[in-house]
Amino acid sequence: MIEMIPGAVTLDTLERIWRHGTPARLADSARAGVEAAAAMVAEAAAGEAPVYGINTGFGKLASTKIAPEDTATLQRNLILSHSCGVGEPLAEDKTRLMMVLKLLSLGRGASGVRWAVIEQIQEMLARGVTPVVPSQGSVGASGDLAPLAHMTAAMIGEGEATIDGVRLPGAEALKRAGLEPIVLGPKEGLGLINGTQFSTACALTGLFEALEMARASMAIASLTTDAIMGSTAPLVADIHSLRGHAGQMDVAATMRDIMAGSEIRESHREGDTRVQDPYCIRCQPQVVGAALDVLRMAARTLEIEANAVTDNPLVLVEAGQIVSGGNFHAEYVGFAADQIALAVAEIGAIAQRRVALMVDPTLSHDLPPFLTPNPGLNSGFMIAEVTTAALMSENKHLANPCVTDSTPTSANQEDHVSMAAHGALRLAKMNANLSVILGVEMLCAAQGVEARAPLKTSSRLQNLLDMLRGEIPSLGEDRYLAPDIETASAMVRAGRVAQAAGVEVST
Repeated sequence: MIEMIPGAVTLDTLERIWRHGTPARLADSARAGVEAAAAMVAEAAAGEAPVYGINTGFGKLASTKIAPEDTATLQRNLILSHSCGVGEPLAEDKTRLMMVLKLLSLGRGASGVRWAVIEQIQEMLARGVTPVVPSQGSVGASGDLAPLAHMTAAMIGEGEATIDGVRLPGAEALKRAGLEPIVLGPKEGLGLINGTQFSTACALTGLFEALEMARASMAIASLTTDAIMGSTAPLVADIHSLRGHAGQMDVAATMRDIMAGSEIRESHREGDTRVQDPYCIRCQPQVVGAALDVLRMAARTLEIEANAVTDNPLVLVEAGQIVSGGNFHAEYVGFAADQIALAVAEIGAIAQRRVALMVDPTLSHDLPPFLTPNPGLNSGFMIAEVTTAALMSENKHLANPCVTDSTPTSANQEDHVSMAAHGALRLAKMNANLSVILGVEMLCAAQGVEARAPLKTSSRLQNLLDMLRGEIPSLGEDRYLAPDIETASAMVRAGRVAQAAGVEVST
């Protein structure tokens, strides 16, 4: 069980919760602050002075005063009316991460919800009750209203949820887990659906996957460099220290270490007629290093956002004020998601060029055409390379910025929005595409290195080859390749490539 202190949770902890389903709950030390804010909200709800979202309507209806006896109905109606999501349900592991992020936000003691609300989320997580959250419908301002409303609907016994792999009405799922629907008090519905937790959860998982892709690309690019008998001179440390970018230096150092001891490399240090390799070999540190630094910048933003209070209004206990603001605006998450998308697209773009290099007999330094031992009768990796080109192109289109595409909503009250939700959501597709590009590159590079026998690659790259060949044999005569591509891409996604080659570049 991970005990989380709101405001101090790291990305490593959040990744562990997402990847492994590690149980998590708030530290008891958060309770006093949460209850102090809830007491202020209860007092405001019973008073005469209008306080937004507590005893008033919402958005353009903020000037409508709500009687104290109607505040519970107000919050319930808010959840039901805002449950307007459409599209495929969010993956359960992402939904559970979203719920954890909501715990962290509420646990800061500035949202005004009772501790009972936090306990409801914690118990749903602990007992495997996962709300069914449609993935489309948020514009990333006033919070991720529709997705979070679907999450909250399950908490109050509405909507739908899954338990033990079965999709059920919300009330039935709670009952099966031994839980009761919670009745929301003043501001609690608003506190639950205001916030950036849907966008942030999707952006975080996109980040975690992209970092895994970056690590894998360092190992696979090293294998490709040996396959085409490329030079390691561009990896010399002084080249990269003269420029000074951390990501570039890290990638170059990692590749130097991975390739150390390669007989293939040593075999052509003298007498090689090629003066320089193409950029896709020579500039891997400059390109993937830049992508790595962009991912690191996005990581810093998202770690802050994961620990942030992003609903409205906020309860400032020490100041004795309940104040309306705009922390629900997901601009930071939108920018981070766009940065991640650019990095993913570029890692794939340079990797695809290496695939093209290896299958082209005019560029591959004597490798057989399309990496097949019997070209003509066999096509080898000809169309696997075409597939990578298709996915590279798709990722380039998907990498277009989302955060700049604002549109007014809610009768022009919410007249600038972040579009962070679909900016973050697209990252899953992009990372899946990238894993295929890298998987195909790995298959081609392995075939190329084996063509250099009896010369051997480095020990770390041999570990990678052994892992690959344990499940996918070399390509001799043409065979049905789709399963091989899926297996190789799954190795990339699962972190097995970086692990086999000993790549440990951190954020």
